[in-house]
Amino acid sequence: MRRIVVKIGSSSLTTAAGGLDADRVDALVDALAAHADKEVVLVSSGAIAAGLAPLGLPRRPRDLARQQAAASVGQGLLVARYTASFARYGRRVGQVLLTSDDTSRRGHYRNAYRTLDQLLSMGAVPIVNENDTVATDEIRFGDNDRLAALVAHLVRADRLILLSDVDGLYDGDPSTPGTTRVEEVQGPADLHGISIGSAGQAGVGTGGMVTKVEAARIAAGAGIPVVLTSASRAADALAGRRTGTYFHRTGRRSANRLLWLAHASTPQGALVLDDGAVRAVVEGRKSLLPAGVDRVEGEFSAGDPVELRDRSGRAVARGLVNFDARELPRLLGRSTRELAKELGPAYEREIVHRDDLVLLF
Repeated sequence: MRRIVVKIGSSSLTTAAGGLDADRVDALVDALAAHADKEVVLVSSGAIAAGLAPLGLPRRPRDLARQQAAASVGQGLLVARYTASFARYGRRVGQVLLTSDDTSRRGHYRNAYRTLDQLLSMGAVPIVNENDTVATDEIRFGDNDRLAALVAHLVRADRLILLSDVDGLYDGDPSTPGTTRVEEVQGPADLHGISIGSAGQAGVGTGGMVTKVEAARIAAGAGIPVVLTSASRAADALAGRRTGTYFHRTGRRSANRLLWLAHASTPQGALVLDDGAVRAVVEGRKSLLPAGVDRVEGEFSAGDPVELRDRSGRAVARGLVNFDARELPRLLGRSTRELAKELGPAYEREIVHRDDLVLLF
């Protein structure tokens, strides 16, 4: 393991009343700093939770505006705490805030990779979080477990470590007598019949075991093994000792951003394809041309993610569209050569290029 992504949740860093627990932060940093031979990216929740008490909020707010306000206050406190804690070991940290929009678009994806890779090459520890202060529902990852899986793919990590307030995946409620910890998951079949619980006890985060297992599935499918364990066992996980639940890789590693498009983007509309276009996209892995589109649904702009559906309404793919929704109706059913002759060379292109398209099954 040369490059590792570690994710820690709010409940492992803060109290239910809000505010950072300095001792917990220092314990995590102690474990991370003990492995100076490894490159570590830390995906850390806790910004919203850290901002509750300073703003006089008794609990995590439900409305987006107050969540963003709490994140704005808490993110500074969180990074300051990490900066001070890592400074005990002479280590620098760098803050990296992401939205799904930053990583599903080709140029933004490359920039995110270069920034993280450069920080690591300079010996700094990237502290990654969702950019809660500006993220809207349309560009949110939804939870930092998923963000961690996607960051692990982005930086080409050798392992993903998910730290929780539970020491692994159990075959039932861990507080119920008779339940046992699942030590290894070889594939989806090993999860059949397992009851996966909800959010942790602290009540300050958004995740839970469901999101952690889903994140493990995403990472393992991208060729990255995953360890799910408790924050108190972080040192064991980083040292490669047996702890928690180990998810074996189930897919091959790839270096493209389509994983982000599939798992982090929210479609802003849909294109309904004729049967020939469905075959071309799904079986032929071709780009989507105007001639194969029956109709347009929703309002979106060029560059937005959209669903590609067959005539029965089934989503077969997702892609980044090259035209605004209002431009498309006059293009449908026509060849690109015909469109270029009538409207100009800018229209001799795909509606969705195959490099910006991912199949959903």
